[in-house]
Amino acid sequence: MSTQVRVPALPESVNDATVAAWHKAPGDPVQQDELLLDLETDKVVLEVPAPVAGVLGPILAESGALVQTDAVLTTIEPGQAAAAPPQHQAVPAETTDIVLTPAVRRLVKEHKLDPSQIPATGQDGRLQKSDVQRYLATQSAVAEPAAPAAASTSEQMNSTGRDEKRVPMSRLRARVAERLLEAQQHAAILTTFNEVDLQTVIGLRKQYKDLFEKTHEVRLGFMPFFVRAVVAALQKFPVLNASVDGQDILYHNYYDIGIAVGSPRGLVVPVVRDADQLSMAGLEQTIRQFGQKAKAGSLSFDELTGGTFTISNGGVYGSMLSTPILNPPQSAILGMHNIVERPVVVDGEITIRPMMYLALSYDHRIIDGSDAVRFLVSVKDALEDPARLLLQV
Repeated sequence: MSTQVRVPALPESVNDATVAAWHKAPGDPVQQDELLLDLETDKVVLEVPAPVAGVLGPILAESGALVQTDAVLTTIEPGQAAAAPPQHQAVPAETTDIVLTPAVRRLVKEHKLDPSQIPATGQDGRLQKSDVQRYLATQSAVAEPAAPAAASTSEQMNSTGRDEKRVPMSRLRARVAERLLEAQQHAAILTTFNEVDLQTVIGLRKQYKDLFEKTHEVRLGFMPFFVRAVVAALQKFPVLNASVDGQDILYHNYYDIGIAVGSPRGLVVPVVRDADQLSMAGLEQTIRQFGQKAKAGSLSFDELTGGTFTISNGGVYGSMLSTPILNPPQSAILGMHNIVERPVVVDGEITIRPMMYLALSYDHRIIDGSDAVRFLVSVKDALEDPARLLLQV
């Protein structure tokens, strides 16, 4: 008796998903819980495993198809399940020297690759998903015979020697584009700027970094200082933590801070829940976990939902200054930029300090310019004198 493979329950507010890729073909033997396909929503990629062992039946939703919850994707017929690979063909998922993310481990296992043979470009020599995909593309190009000279494909050069390639937007990219356009069309966005001297914060990190890491088993970065400073400023100016709901202003008495991070699929904004209740170590651990999950493509829908205020750090890419755009329905977003040593005047003397430009974009429909400016000054003051956070002044 065949077993149907259906679209799992999609997260609330997600109407459909796109079949991103099938990892098995009709007639392939499969093991129970073996990955069959990926479904892409506008926030996350959902993996659909085999509910039972058997042989894969016909595919009822090809790659690119839109599907809804409980739709039948394929069937698994009774039959010989995939046998475990012989011992001499086994590929170690990771070695003592190579640590693989779940997404990379899956690719390595599926294609029976030796991770030690793949050039790694990640931090500390880590193997990234893009490294594996690049390696597979290279191997495929080497293995495939040259196409006939007369063949015409969309990827070949035209008579002028210039080529083009058309690819559809991912669900995430399309949704980001939709939300950014929505923000520009429905909010009165203004941006105010300031600069912050980070000498004290850098000094604290340098002084306590070893003890902090030994105590909490995580390195201390800049982001916890900014989250703490933002939460303190939001408590003073609650309208920046509010949102527009029809003709009402909805004030939030909690602080869920979105942290914009890059991922192979594009920009994502995981949310640090109740950031005001987390310690510096708790903030650092949560933010680092988000970064790792974003790279591995394993952020959950809940981790990407909600948020009352967002922090975006363009400085990690070298940005000097930018005007961040709102993340609807939020009413404000803080943009961080790169730290540059610049000459500044301190106590009447010219000195060199590590300076960063800050940018606050806000919805002028509910936030007055004076509140926005004073909010940003509060963030600046807290970062230049972190004792304010301890004393709550």
